[in-house]
Amino acid sequence: MSVKSLIINPGSTSTKIGVFEDENLLFEETLRHSTEEISQFANIVDQKDFRKKIITDLLAEKNFDIKSLNVVVGRGGMLKPISGGTYPVTDALLEDLKVGVQGQHASNLGGILAREIADSIGVPSYIVDPVVVDELMPIARYSGVPELPRISVFHALNQKAVAKRYAKEIGKRYDELRLIVVHMGGGVSVGAHLNGKVIDVFNALDGDGAFSPERAGAVPSGALIRMCFSGKYTEKEIYSKVVGKGGFNAYLGTNDMREVTKRANEGDEKAAEVKKAFLLQVAKDIGSMACVLNGKVDQIIVTGGIAYGEDVVAALREYAEWIAPFTVYPGEDELLALAQSALRVINGEEKAMEY
Repeated sequence: MSVKSLIINPGSTSTKIGVFEDENLLFEETLRHSTEEISQFANIVDQKDFRKKIITDLLAEKNFDIKSLNVVVGRGGMLKPISGGTYPVTDALLEDLKVGVQGQHASNLGGILAREIADSIGVPSYIVDPVVVDELMPIARYSGVPELPRISVFHALNQKAVAKRYAKEIGKRYDELRLIVVHMGGGVSVGAHLNGKVIDVFNALDGDGAFSPERAGAVPSGALIRMCFSGKYTEKEIYSKVVGKGGFNAYLGTNDMREVTKRANEGDEKAAEVKKAFLLQVAKDIGSMACVLNGKVDQIIVTGGIAYGEDVVAALREYAEWIAPFTVYPGEDELLALAQSALRVINGEEKAMEY
């Protein structure tokens, strides 16, 4: 029997949804929300009814019978650190999404909306591989400052999805491979995957690894401290320099790698230099994760929107293909990844996790 799933992936100003029959996409839609619409709500959780109505109205417009669904899956949010996998939206998980135990983020709404819609038609609801997936080995947590341990915040959903896709394509299990996965989008995360666990990864959000289109990555800590106490900036302004206005945005005023490449090709020396610096930093992250895996790497997998750039991939190959062969999966098909994860649980190929 086929399985019909509704997939919900909320962002700060949009809600992406997809309806699948097994792994086949029936339709998808990105529902945009204006600043005015969002600003009327005091916090993320208050947006729930607004977003739910937009989703159910769209399904009605498509003449899709919501009662034909077998499962509803939402993007995971800022929960407590958990291992990767597919989690039923239990009462405890739902409460932590509402509270936002590691912060308020639009992705918290994924599980909340999934649970409410699923409950209304009597089917299960799940979340999959949220950004707080934490499988770090103990020694990877040391930063040098006991009060500031290294933490695991990264593109877990896409990293795990492409790793499992690669394993399936070569006829092996994900948990028997040694992989380095490089996600390059608005943020960059590079992770060491050993036997089905991401045992070390650069924090993609606020303070680790390569700079990216929107984020500063690792910065000189002493200089940052002095900037914080200079009296010139508020805490919010400092943080925006690290997340949002950092990286390409800070150097070039754009977060679009295509624009950076265009400028570089037209003779803009600054754009060309920033691009080269970015590629060097990503390559250094790959080298670091190769050391984590003791130099025994089966494959380097490159993914995310920036991976569409053939010149970007070629440069990374030149830096790092001596470590292991490259496989490239450009973009990020998160809706499909969410659908596939729930399908594996429903079909008994994978066990649901306990929160």
